[in-house]
Amino acid sequence: MPDGTRSKLAIGNIVDVILPLLLLALMIVLCVQLLIPFVGLLIWTLILAICFQPLHARLMRKRGLSSRNSAIVIGALLSALILVPTAIAATSAASAIPQFVAAIESGNAEIAPPPDRLREVPVIGAKAHAAWSEAATDFPAFTKSYGPQVKTFTRWLLAQAAGMFVAVLMLLVAVIFASITLAYREAARAFTASVFTRITGDRAHAEHYMDVIGATVRSVANGVIGVAFVQALLVGIGLFAVGMPGAGLLSLLAMVLGVLQVPVVLVTLPAILWAFSAKAATVAIIFTVWSIVAGLSDVVLKPLLIGHGLEVPMPVILLGVIGGVMAYGLVGLFIGAVVLAVGYVLFREWLDMPASGDAGEDATLRAAE
Repeated sequence: MPDGTRSKLAIGNIVDVILPLLLLALMIVLCVQLLIPFVGLLIWTLILAICFQPLHARLMRKRGLSSRNSAIVIGALLSALILVPTAIAATSAASAIPQFVAAIESGNAEIAPPPDRLREVPVIGAKAHAAWSEAATDFPAFTKSYGPQVKTFTRWLLAQAAGMFVAVLMLLVAVIFASITLAYREAARAFTASVFTRITGDRAHAEHYMDVIGATVRSVANGVIGVAFVQALLVGIGLFAVGMPGAGLLSLLAMVLGVLQVPVVLVTLPAILWAFSAKAATVAIIFTVWSIVAGLSDVVLKPLLIGHGLEVPMPVILLGVIGGVMAYGLVGLFIGAVVLAVGYVLFREWLDMPASGDAGEDATLRAAE
């Protein structure tokens, strides 16, 4: 065969190999580009579907509901839990926030004078009391003195309100998608198992990793978010009982800190200082004891809920939760825990595999026998 013909065949073979690979790479890039805006939504959909799958199975088993009807019930209840408080808060905010912002920008806001006990708050009490007093007595002069800060605050307030509305809307959409996923749970699980089987090359390993991921997500939901809710509830009971100003907001802040694995002492310590400055000594001591118990409740509850029934130790899950929050925000609670849990399982399986030298020695012994 002439050299020219041989070179043309070689070039043709190279094109036949490279062209499909390029088209495949282009298709993958386009698919990823289209899905990137929905990655967060899809992740929350999977998280919600995994968390409520036990409830879904229980409704089908004990109530005799079909898969579709059970998913509809779960979706309706979750949607109501999201929409009812949101509607109440949105109705109040829709009338209050624009008026508040307009009053601040026009300099006609009416502000009540600060409480005298604000001066007793350590470090910032005196300065906060002076600024609040100026705003209450002469608000136009206050806006001139703190004009840039006031404008920045109003913009931040409006941005936070809009951000919260978008977040609630996305959560509602995720609940709807999760309900659809639960309705077709068998098909979704079969598809996921097929994907994992192609990755691992073994159906048994695929099912094992899926079980690890599901158990880890539910463990984080119960052991992190559930414990944070219980801890915030206990803290809130103490704050409301002692008459702490802004007790509701502080309780919400305690839950956020608990989810982020930050000690709630950042909330309870200022409250304890306020209680000793504003209440009787007996009341302040009782509130202090209650706050300590509430703040340490996660120490007892987390070992009971995180990692319970898992082959992954609790410290690994907690490290994944903390690292995930630092890297990816709130959704990192689950991403970090799942990644470290699967990584831990893979590492354990690698350690349990016989080394090549051990395998050779075993083969030699069997041959000698």
